[in-house]
Amino acid sequence: MSLKSDNISKLIDHTLLKANASRQDIQELCSQAIKQGFFSVCINPYWVKPAVDMLKGERVRVCSVIGFPLGACASRVKAFQSGIALEQGAHELDMVVNIGAVKDKDYSVVEAEIKEVKRVAGDNIVKVIIETCFLTQEEKVHLCKLVKECGADFVKTSTGFGTAGATVEDVRLLRETVGSHIGVKASGGIRNLETLMGMVEAGANRIGTSSGIIIMEECKQHNMRRN
Repeated sequence: MSLKSDNISKLIDHTLLKANASRQDIQELCSQAIKQGFFSVCINPYWVKPAVDMLKGERVRVCSVIGFPLGACASRVKAFQSGIALEQGAHELDMVVNIGAVKDKDYSVVEAEIKEVKRVAGDNIVKVIIETCFLTQEEKVHLCKLVKECGADFVKTSTGFGTAGATVEDVRLLRETVGSHIGVKASGGIRNLETLMGMVEAGANRIGTSSGIIIMEECKQHNMRRN
C-alpha cells in the first residue's frame, strides 16, 4: 500500500472514547479529522449530535459505539441505542457482542443482537466488535462466520478497553475467515505508522486509533525523507 497521506488518512476512524471527554475535546477531535481527512470520528453516543453539528458540510463521518465497552446489555438495549444514534445523525455503528454469551456458547444471543442492530441500521455501516483478547481461536472463527452470515459490514478486533488490542495474527485470521466480502477493522494499541501498516498488510481496511495525529506526522516525515 502507498504511504501517501490521503491513502492513510482515509483508513482511520479518529477515536475518542474516554469517559472524561469534554465538548472541547470533541470539538478538537472533529477539527483534527477535518484537517487530516480522516474517514470518521468514533465517539460515545452522548457526543453524536454535537459531532454531527460540528462536522456539518464536511466529508468526515460520525461513528457511534453501541453496548460499549462490555457488550453485556440486552439486545433490545443495543437496538434502541442504535436507533437513537442514527436519529441524531450517526453514519456508522460499532457494536460490542455479548462476550459472556460467546463463552457460554450461546451464539443465538449474538446472532439475534447483530441481526437486530443491522435491521435498525438499514443501509448504515455496522461493525461488530468481537474483543479478540478474550477469545479462543475457535471462538474467533465462529464469530467471524456469524458476523458475515448476519449481514454486518465489518468485523472489528477490539474495544481498546480489554486486556489487549489488535494483533497482526488476529487481523490475518479475521480476514482469512471472512474473505473479501466484508471489512476488517483493527483497533486497540495502534499508535504508530509501522503498526498501522502491519495491520493493513494483514488484511485490515479500517483502523481505529486515538493516535491518528501522530501517525499522520510519521507519514509526513516518511514522505519528506523519500523526497
